[in-house]
This record gives sequence, C-alpha cells and structure tokens, in this order.
Amino acid sequence: VQLQASGGGLVQPGGSLRLSCAASRFALDYYAIGWFRQAPGKEREGVACISGSPANTNYADSVKGRFTISRDNAKNTVYLQMNNLELEDTAVYYCATCGYSSTLYPTGYWGQGTQVTVSS
Repeated sequence: VQLQASGGGLVQPGGSLRLSCAASRFALDYYAIGWFRQAPGKEREGVACISGSPANTNYADSVKGRFTISRDNAKNTVYLQMNNLELEDTAVYYCATCGYSSTLYPTGYWGQGTQVTVSS
C-alpha cells in the first residue's frame, strides 16, 4: 500500500489549494482515505475522511464548510479542496487510511506529508 500526497504550497489567507493523494498497489475504493495535519508544536488533527462505497464524508469542525474531500476511483486518487484558507490551516498535511467514530482517526497506512503554508 502506497499513498502519495501532493499539492501543497504557499497561499494567502482566503485563498485555495487542492491536495491530491494518489494510491498505488491497491484499489483506493476499498479503503476509507483521509487527510490529517500537524502544525509545529501542535498535536496531529484529523481533517477529513471519505469512505469507499458509498463515499460518505466526515470533517473536523474546524474545516467544515471550507474543505471538501472527494475521490476519483478511476484515477485512484483522493482530493482535498481547501477554500477560504486561514492562517491556522498552516501545517504539514498527510493522507492516510482513516476511520471515523465521533472523531477522525488513522488506520495504519500513511503517505508522506505535503506542506501547506497560509501567509500574507
């Protein structure tokens, strides 16, 4: 199982970015895939998770209404569209297999991180 995250960068507050998580060596639609982030000095936070089929979604309260997680099974890729970015969204973002039970949690497989920096 391999997950490859990409799409991070530097953006101004209020801007947008789209992160991608491409899977290899397994069919993505068999797993729930999500995004987690960790800012310097802070604990890791679950951001969003999308299940295999049906594609149910769950979000952290801090990103609801601003972030959208989606999947393209044909491309074996999960996306995180991040709109109206805030300074507090600055972190390293990781894609990983995930679960949800009142909160988002990782379930074992991780991709490498991609840096998102929101700064004016």
